[in-house]
Amino acid sequence: MVKEEKFRVDYSSYNFHNKRKYAFKEAPGISEKVVRDISKIKNEPEWMLDTRLKALRIFQSMPLPKWGADISALNFSELIYYARPTEKKVNSWDEVPDYIKETFERLGIPEAERKFLSGVSAQYESETVYHKAKEELDKLGIIFTDIDSALTEYPELFKKYFGRAIPMTDNKFSALNTAFWSGGSFIYVPKGVNVPFPLQAYFRLNIARIGQFERTIIIADKGSSLHYIEGCSAPIYNRASLHSGVVEVFVLDDAKVRYTTIQNWSKNVYNLVTQRAIVHKNARMEWVDGNIGSKTTMKYPSIVLLGEGASGEVLSISLAGRGQCQDAGAKAIHLAPNTSSRIISKSVSLDGGRSTYRGLVRVSERARNAVSAANCDALILDEDSSSDTIPYIESQREDSLVSHEASVGKISDEQLFYLKSRGLSEEKATDIIVSGFLSPFTKELPLEYAIELNRLIRLEMKGAVG
Repeated sequence: MVKEEKFRVDYSSYNFHNKRKYAFKEAPGISEKVVRDISKIKNEPEWMLDTRLKALRIFQSMPLPKWGADISALNFSELIYYARPTEKKVNSWDEVPDYIKETFERLGIPEAERKFLSGVSAQYESETVYHKAKEELDKLGIIFTDIDSALTEYPELFKKYFGRAIPMTDNKFSALNTAFWSGGSFIYVPKGVNVPFPLQAYFRLNIARIGQFERTIIIADKGSSLHYIEGCSAPIYNRASLHSGVVEVFVLDDAKVRYTTIQNWSKNVYNLVTQRAIVHKNARMEWVDGNIGSKTTMKYPSIVLLGEGASGEVLSISLAGRGQCQDAGAKAIHLAPNTSSRIISKSVSLDGGRSTYRGLVRVSERARNAVSAANCDALILDEDSSSDTIPYIESQREDSLVSHEASVGKISDEQLFYLKSRGLSEEKATDIIVSGFLSPFTKELPLEYAIELNRLIRLEMKGAVG
């Protein structure tokens, strides 16, 4: 009974914004001037400015993707590409401006840190405004900082890995991010070091028509391990905003990385993200990916199994309600012998929402004895909703073992009758069935995040039945 009380929290608290003046805010629209302004404000080296300008030209030359979700209504000229909320980031919570502090207190950021997470980084609009790593990380030689500081403080390490997993030419939105990136996390874990607690970052959009382009780079050196957790939210406006992040992960020999995301963008946000991990010999990468919010999501966490014995897993859920299109999935690229991958996808469509699993498994000629298994399950709650499964499988090895299973269904009358006969309402019974359907995902989350996810799902489900 106590556990049930935990779920009765009003998550409309995510839908708020602050009317404040910014230290600096660009006028809407894409231009070389904006790129130069960002680089100048950040006092970047010449090579970074050159990289940004080159990426801008590539972005302008590339068409929108002709596959996936329809994003033709996204108007790039209306967006604000850089907004700086404060003059500088701070390391002490007491130094954060009151209006930003209030925002993150309402979102639970200080509370999360008190729960012994080993570090918290909070991004507000285009900049990291608060970053604190515990002394324990410093003693272990772990670098956990915002990416802007990494460019200045660790220039050789930064330059070695920036754009190596996801080059600017990869797709239109990786080029856009490379041109306008601002904020994000930079993590380096030394050889043989196990990070004792999850590291956390939170990204917040506050104003309308804003573009957020955080860039995250994670390097797990040989024999190390790390769990990184990311959350995000935005208030609701009439005009669209854009989140176009890039995440590059490098898992060196015998290392392990888990990257967990719970995305709760409001339903006016286009969430167009590129995430890729390069996995070396006997290393392991795990993506745990939850997509609840946004107007449109296109996100396909990727695992490139580069070294012999490398393995990876993508576990994802998506919930598509009214006016939402969740086009998500995974990619597993096998480039070495004895590599293995596993993809588990769960989607729920309700109230006219559309969910799509889009995945790729590729086995190269060098990937002897590769094994890959994909399992995609969809739950459709009404006749107005839809779900699609679009798998791509390419194998150049006869000795590879690649499987794909997909199922789609609805909540049966028998299930509802059984639960309602126990005194539950139809809405409550549906909640329980959906929670059980998504349990393979939620059981992989730390307790406080599993509770939060269930709250979000119940909020989305409210009023969708009956």
